[in-house]
Amino acid sequence: MTRALGTLLLGSALAIATPARADEAYPMDFKPGPVARQLAKVDRGTASGPYRPDWESLKAIRVPAWFRDAKFGIFLHWGPYAVPGFLTEWYSRNMYDPANVAFTYHRNVFGPQSRFGYKDFIPRFTAEKFDAAQWIALFQEAGAKYVMPVAEHCDGFAMYDSAMTDWNEVKMGPKRDTAAALEKAARASGLHFGLSSHRAEHWWWYGIGRSYDSDVNDPRYAGLYGPAAPVRLPGDPAAGQPHPSHLENWLPPSKQFLDDWLARTTEFIDKYDPEIVYLDWWTSAPAFEPYLQRMAAYYYNAAKKKGYSPAIAYKGAQFAPGTALFDVERGKLDELRLEPWQTDTSISTKSWGYIQDDDYKSPKSLVQDLVDIVSKNGNLMLNVGPRADGTIPDAAQAVLRGIGAWLQVNGEAIYGTRPWKYFGEGSTTLVAGEKSEAANRGWKADDIRFTAKGDALYAIALERPADGIVRIKTLYAGTPYLDRKIAGITLLGGGEVVWRQTDKGLEATLPAASGADMPSVLRIRFAA
Repeated sequence: MTRALGTLLLGSALAIATPARADEAYPMDFKPGPVARQLAKVDRGTASGPYRPDWESLKAIRVPAWFRDAKFGIFLHWGPYAVPGFLTEWYSRNMYDPANVAFTYHRNVFGPQSRFGYKDFIPRFTAEKFDAAQWIALFQEAGAKYVMPVAEHCDGFAMYDSAMTDWNEVKMGPKRDTAAALEKAARASGLHFGLSSHRAEHWWWYGIGRSYDSDVNDPRYAGLYGPAAPVRLPGDPAAGQPHPSHLENWLPPSKQFLDDWLARTTEFIDKYDPEIVYLDWWTSAPAFEPYLQRMAAYYYNAAKKKGYSPAIAYKGAQFAPGTALFDVERGKLDELRLEPWQTDTSISTKSWGYIQDDDYKSPKSLVQDLVDIVSKNGNLMLNVGPRADGTIPDAAQAVLRGIGAWLQVNGEAIYGTRPWKYFGEGSTTLVAGEKSEAANRGWKADDIRFTAKGDALYAIALERPADGIVRIKTLYAGTPYLDRKIAGITLLGGGEVVWRQTDKGLEATLPAASGADMPSVLRIRFAA
């Protein structure tokens, strides 16, 4: 380790020797016995095949049919960060950053970070009103077909029963296995179950708390806060967090940390048999590549032996094309993608976890997003942040029920559908890509999206035209997109509609009382 990195850690009150190399881990909650046993199990699982830990072998996987049919799922960010409920779910890191507003807020409300740290929220995270069956019933009412709680967020607190760390919800906080409860309730209700891991970012998550007097420097809590590594390479004169697109500027994780990451991730795969696993962005760091290959091979092999169809959702460039499921965080695509994909976004504009005075999206805007995503061969996984006591805010429940009410009537145009020859038409220009949703502001009356199932074509008007006439230019008389004549058009939930087809397009007149505040779905039937 260079003198620059040693200097960076001089402010730490932790009386330990500075590591000599970047691959010598800082103090962390590492259990050699359980980790070694789990890694040996991983090696046996990958050796048995048929999937091997290399990209070429992993290309044999296929996105499950259940996922392609489901279209809509629920994501759950829930942990001790719900106790302060301030600003975002990144509170556990931001409260230690002197440049962040959460730092001052924390000192004013809870006291200095040296006396009241993130660990002190865990006893207050009681989940005393948590009811897995109630949650699942709500998600079913919303029309969701799969649910995915976060198994471990970047804060390092495991929201499942883990042998790899004592800092888990069974031993602390709720003192129960909420992941197991949700898995049982979901599967009993016919929902698919998944889990996510954000553990990768924990490598550097609390590092900023080492530069001054905070409890991150107390060796008694290294099990939660460690390794608390610096974010930048030794000798880098720049300050702050490097840009996510330049991972070569980040301090690479140690072998010990990577081994621990693989052990934890495969541990919850063994315990809960998740049908989909989501990995957060920092697994794009180059050092993770062989570990991702081992994890994927183990998971795919385990699923095959147990008889379920798995998927791994990834962001960025963690996985080679065709080896896992591409995911776009808080964003969409501007064209139809041949391979299935997923958008994950929050019901909130501000946070993924629960925060006070949150700002919730409307059911209409989320249904519009769902329709746009499905028309391009994607799924929407919508996040909800429960309170620390285990209740879901009333405002979030109202949004979910609003989505469910629309799907109850129009779900046949969503579930089990496949993309049509073209995803849609309209004058709205979409800003595509990760974290682009804030740049997209609403839809227009000429924005139409298509889905298909069996002999039916569905045309979905994202906004109701002022005159009540849906005009679809793509379906003009003689269009090469149609090989059969239109026999009739039905408004889902509203009956037959008057229509005509001209050389300028298809026109369908909506009934006056067809629900002006939500997208309208036209089912187009064809002559035999």
